[in-house]
Amino acid sequence: MKSYVIHFIRHGAIDETLAGKYIGTTDPSLSDKGETALKKLDHDCKYPGTQVVFTSPLKRCIQTCKILYPEQNPLSIPNLSECNFGEWEGKTADELKSDPDFEKWLSGDTSVKPPRGESNSDFTLRVCRMFESIVEGLMKTGTTESVIVTHGGVIMTLLAVYGLPQAKPFEWTMDNGYGYSVRVTPMLWQRDRVCEVFQTIPLEKDDE
Repeated sequence: MKSYVIHFIRHGAIDETLAGKYIGTTDPSLSDKGETALKKLDHDCKYPGTQVVFTSPLKRCIQTCKILYPEQNPLSIPNLSECNFGEWEGKTADELKSDPDFEKWLSGDTSVKPPRGESNSDFTLRVCRMFESIVEGLMKTGTTESVIVTHGGVIMTLLAVYGLPQAKPFEWTMDNGYGYSVRVTPMLWQRDRVCEVFQTIPLEKDDE
């Protein structure tokens, strides 16, 4: 039976995240170091081929696509954007530690959300609906290999919901420019809404 491989790649580094700031829908460009590191990864390692690239519309993801897949015309999908941290955008955990809602939010309380932002439950629902629509589209069109360039929070959330082996979101952390490949088998997907996480990317150049 035909299966569908989807490669998740986290965008390159931005200065704000390296400084420990919460950056969700804020739209900075890749840092110079982030761009250089991505180009080095692309040179030293091997990113998977693909028939189509889906991307968050934020600049750090679009720029990552241009570096890693310059021949592709990525499809920009707003619901692949990172969580909206509202009034917490641009602030560090140290700056927010006195906020009781921030502590509850960090502990995973789904009823709490950043002021003017997005709750964990709303974020999860948004990205899961989008991922399921992407999978449905791949199956309808027979597109067997695709890449999704998006944010760490999006990837960790989706793998925690759909990935096998099962793991908590923080267990799916990855560095900038890295990610995971999943295999969607139609029968398993339609029955249980799960997919197999089978490798980390990029690959060493001598890997098959």
